[in-house]
Amino acid sequence: MPIIAVANQKGGVGKTATVANLGAALAQAGRSVLLVDLDPQANLCLSCGLTPAPGQPTAYDVLMDDATAAHAAILPTRWEHLAILPGTEALAAAQVQMAHLAGRNLLLRHKLRPLRGYDFILVDTPPSLGFLTLNALAAADWVLIPVQASFLALHGLRQLTQIVASVREHSNPDLRIGGILLTMYDPRTLHAQQVYERLRQHYGKTVFETLVRRSVAFDYATVAGEPLVFHRPTHACSQTYHQLAQEVITRA
Repeated sequence: MPIIAVANQKGGVGKTATVANLGAALAQAGRSVLLVDLDPQANLCLSCGLTPAPGQPTAYDVLMDDATAAHAAILPTRWEHLAILPGTEALAAAQVQMAHLAGRNLLLRHKLRPLRGYDFILVDTPPSLGFLTLNALAAADWVLIPVQASFLALHGLRQLTQIVASVREHSNPDLRIGGILLTMYDPRTLHAQQVYERLRQHYGKTVFETLVRRSVAFDYATVAGEPLVFHRPTHACSQTYHQLAQEVITRA
């Protein structure tokens, strides 16, 4: 049961879209998938058309309440093989509250590791390198890094790889970078092509063969409350995530 943290401290690189659509593609491939929304914006829940009912335990309760087990907060989605542990705005407060806790970076690890019955757990993280992201990295077997096709994004990637090395040294020696995914790729521009070539030069086969192109279809799917893979299954970007799912299955 690989736990995969989808992380990048830069916002707008496609983390949530990747978690939602990779999870959907894995589910369509017959894998049992749990999505974990660890972002206070809770956009992953919105992308799956799900709003937790009042009183429903969320990722905040799982992190901050010793008595709340992860399975108590998991909700089914309307799609087969796909479940979600919902996020909430309260996770923003958790960032502050964790600062005073011993073992604060291992809270999620202690809750996710005992789970059984899932082939993949995908964790959506906030656009920061705070305690929530560190919890995701400490819990994960590997990290999938979406990178926007721009040179500025390459600078942030170096910083994130340093954080991964630090987490590996101090709290999770088994953590590895499982793959770097180029997102918002426009093959018509020389700039995007150069970024891809630079990534391949520096990170080699760690870079996925799959390239996710820029498309407004992701926005329409979010408005509909569905991953694009379900909303428009024949769309080219939906097929892209099916390709990525096969790469992930092979690497896992």
